[in-house]
Amino acid sequence: MVKIPATIKDIAKYTGLSIATISKYLNGGNVLEKNRILIEEAIKALDFEVNEIARGLRTNKTMTIGVLIPVFEVFFNTIVSSLENVLLETGYSVVVCDYRDDEKLEKERLDFLYKKRVDALVVVPTYLKGSDIKKIIKRDIPIVAVDRPIEDFECDTILVNNFEVSYQAVEKLILMGHRKIGIICGPQNIYTAQERLNGYMKAHIDYKISVNEEYIKFGEFHNMESGYKKMIELLEIPNPPTAVFITNYEMTLGAIIAVNEKDIKIPDDLSIIGFDNLEMAKIVKPSLSLVVQPMEEIGEVVASLLLKRLKGDKTDFPLQKKLNAQVLIKNSVKKIT
Repeated sequence: MVKIPATIKDIAKYTGLSIATISKYLNGGNVLEKNRILIEEAIKALDFEVNEIARGLRTNKTMTIGVLIPVFEVFFNTIVSSLENVLLETGYSVVVCDYRDDEKLEKERLDFLYKKRVDALVVVPTYLKGSDIKKIIKRDIPIVAVDRPIEDFECDTILVNNFEVSYQAVEKLILMGHRKIGIICGPQNIYTAQERLNGYMKAHIDYKISVNEEYIKFGEFHNMESGYKKMIELLEIPNPPTAVFITNYEMTLGAIIAVNEKDIKIPDDLSIIGFDNLEMAKIVKPSLSLVVQPMEEIGEVVASLLLKRLKGDKTDFPLQKKLNAQVLIKNSVKKIT
C-alpha cells in the first residue's frame, strides 16, 4: 500500500495551529517556542518531509555551508568534522570539496560550491586570490579563510601561530645542545610553510647560530614520499644534522620511514620533532616529539564565527584570529653536549 505523504494541513490538524504559522516556521521564520515544539513534534510523528529546495528558493537560504580544502587528510578532516558537529546542532549541513592542490580545480570547485547556493563558504586557499573570488562570488555571503589568508581579499581568517610554534620547536632543540638542525618545509608558495621556515630562521638568528642552507629542504605538504626523499637527502649530507624538524604530518610519516630504512636510531643518532597526530606519537618508538595544532578548536571557532556572521553580526569584521599550537617534547629528542 502506497503511503500518502503528510501535508501542512495534516500538521495544522495535529497541532491546532494555523497554516500561516506552520508555513512561517517551515520557511525559516520565527514562531513562539511552544509552537515550534508542537510543529517539530508533528513533523516527526507524521513523517513530514520538508522540501529544502523549495524552501531555499523562498527564503534565499539553503542551510548549507560550502567547505573547500586542498586534500582529504588528517588536519583538514579533523577541522571539517569539528565544524560539522557544531553546525549540525543548528540545522546546517556541510558540503565539502577538495581540489587536490590543483590551481584550476581550486577555482572550479569554488564556483561549484557557490552555484550550489551555499549560505557561507569556508576556504583553505592555495592559489586563490581576491580577484579570483570576486569573479565568482556575486552574492554577499560570509567567507572564512582557514589556515592561510587570501591575498588581496578582506574576510575573516582563522590561523595557527605557525611562526611562534616553529620558533619554540627549534628553540627547544637549541636549548638541548643542538646546533646542526635540519628542517623539512612545505612548498615556498604556501603561507603556513613560509611562517614555519621563518620561525626556524628567527630562532637561529636570536641564538646566533649560522644557518646551513644544506639543512633546509622543501617538500610537498600532502605527500608522504616527499618527506621520505627529503629526509634521505639530509641523512646523506657529509656533515648531517643532529636534529630535524619536520613541519607537516604526511612528511613526518615519510621521514620516519626513511630513518627506519637507514637504520638510524632515534634519538641516539638523530633527534626528531614532527607535526600533528598524537596517535602517531604513541605508535612510533620511542614516542615522537610533535608540534600539535588545535584542529578541533579551529573547527569550533570557524563554526561559531560563521553562525555569528549568518545572523548579520559584523561587529568585529574582518576578524583575524591566531590559535595556539603546542610543542610536546617526548623521547625522540636527546640532549647533547
